Amino acid sequence: MRASSTVLSSAELASISRIIEGAGELVAGPLSSRLITGGRSNLTYFLTDGNRRWVMRTPPRAGRTPSAHDVAREYRVTASLLQTDVPVAPTVALCEDESVIGAPFAIAEFVPGLCVQTRNQLDELDDATVCAVADRLVQTLAALHRVDYDAVGLSGLGRPGGYAQRQLKRWSGQWEIVGVDRLNALAGDVSRRLAAAVPEQDASSIVHGDYRIDNTIVDLGADSPADRVRVAAVVDWELSTLGDPIADVAMMCAYRDPGFDLILGAPGAWSSPRLPDVPSLAAQYEAAGGVTLAHWDFHMALAYYKIAVVSAGIDHRMRAAGDPGQAHDSPGDAVEPYLQLARRALGRP
Repeated sequence: MRASSTVLSSAELASISRIIEGAGELVAGPLSSRLITGGRSNLTYFLTDGNRRWVMRTPPRAGRTPSAHDVAREYRVTASLLQTDVPVAPTVALCEDESVIGAPFAIAEFVPGLCVQTRNQLDELDDATVCAVADRLVQTLAALHRVDYDAVGLSGLGRPGGYAQRQLKRWSGQWEIVGVDRLNALAGDVSRRLAAAVPEQDASSIVHGDYRIDNTIVDLGADSPADRVRVAAVVDWELSTLGDPIADVAMMCAYRDPGFDLILGAPGAWSSPRLPDVPSLAAQYEAAGGVTLAHWDFHMALAYYKIAVVSAGIDHRMRAAGDPGQAHDSPGDAVEPYLQLARRALGRP
């Protein structure tokens, strides 16, 4: 029984219902589903029996690579973090048997709240609430980096040391596949300078790998929202691993550049000028009890470089597929600006 599209059939929903019930959850009636997010990342479905609500994560049906869409990894990380003060969606069930719906999937409880993805959504919030959301986001990231990954059973999540070297090797290799010919000299210069400047890694932690406002669910509170804002859940853990917490902070900050809108194809919430700038976010993180942000310029340069390669990869796949919807705001338009940001962070004009 294989899913051929993003629509779940009644037979597939019946199978999913049995998996939920097998995990000890009561399903009061037939499940219905609605796709929340899809595309290049894992597909996210809202499920309900008319009474209770769940969320299901599963890889795309075609063109997926297991390492990039590892719902089992997401499930195990969030299950382990339930014993910490990092907010995550309570896990329900993991099914790695691809014969059930054609791909593995993970079920979690539905967490109510707001996922602020677009600029318009952010602009519906007043200034005090926007400031409070940013502050809680940074506090939550600092809390994640303080988690003892051995104590919560995540020591096998990855190799904690040598994170920057591995990232640089991975993304430089990816550039060799998807890079833009006219930018090879610039990308090569950035890669070589990064390789020559890799610092010693002073700390290791769980890293989210893709942390920004649209990968969280926020609870704004019923009264006096700015005082009651909290992060209800951090989501999208598919890139999580063990590594350098400074690199995680740098990625969060690198996404703040307006060039990220070119990758999204629309004005995003996290690139809004209403949110704190990079120096302010970095200062807030240290004040929240995060690690000292040593070798900050290097980590920002590496983050910018990674986003440039990601942009090139998305553009490469779009062109290979003959996607006509890229005449404006193409992800490829973000490649050179992000490479230039990386170069400037390394001290080159």
